[in-house]
Amino acid sequence: MKRLSGEYFNTLDEKGRISFPAKIRGDLPGNSLFVTKALDHCLWLFAPEEWEKVRESIEGKASLFKQNSRLVSRVLCAPAVEVEFDKSGRLLVPPSLREYAGLSKDCVILGLGNYIELWDAAAYKQYMDDNADSLAKAAEELGAIGF
Repeated sequence: MKRLSGEYFNTLDEKGRISFPAKIRGDLPGNSLFVTKALDHCLWLFAPEEWEKVRESIEGKASLFKQNSRLVSRVLCAPAVEVEFDKSGRLLVPPSLREYAGLSKDCVILGLGNYIELWDAAAYKQYMDDNADSLAKAAEELGAIGF
């Protein structure tokens, strides 16, 4: 799979469908994505083979006897659903996931390497505003990686 990248602004229709940019769809290996809850009250979307890696990683490290393992499994794995693109390049976002992420009409689609984030546009702007001061510190920490 090609590395996904880009920041795209699009609208969610009244039926809960969102059009995906041709650039993103063209970089995906198939015609579907797994959609699930993410941290920061957005949604994570993965190509099926990438989702399997994430799911296997979570399950491989999780224990039924550890509260945090059960929590992560319940929040990330349980609500995951595979959704196919329609003929117009739209995905139908399930109502419970739309509600979790607070998706309204205006949305932001972020290509982040091997996954995609879907945000409500106002929530994304607020998140970026709230974290502007943390950006320099985060970049400094990543600076140890080097270019």
